[in-house]
Amino acid sequence: MSAFYDHVRGLSDEVPAGYTEAGMRVYRHLVYLGAAQLIEAHFPHMRRELGEADWRTLIEAFVRQSRWTSHHYGDLHDEFLAFLAREAA
Repeated sequence: MSAFYDHVRGLSDEVPAGYTEAGMRVYRHLVYLGAAQLIEAHFPHMRRELGEADWRTLIEAFVRQSRWTSHHYGDLHDEFLAFLAREAA
């Protein structure tokens, strides 16, 4: 299952056995979209200030590098703040 999660989070571009590239693109997009929408709800000013390209880069980095393990998207707020603190350090 690790290969699936690694691919969805952008840690690997290798499509896991039993999945198609198109299907994995959908999973990856849904994770990105969910994270982006929930984080933007808390930080709308940040998205406006960064612009679309930098916002996408930030969210992709968060999804890839975060230590988020919760199955609840509502927990993203605190993990995003922790991610920003680690990145600033």
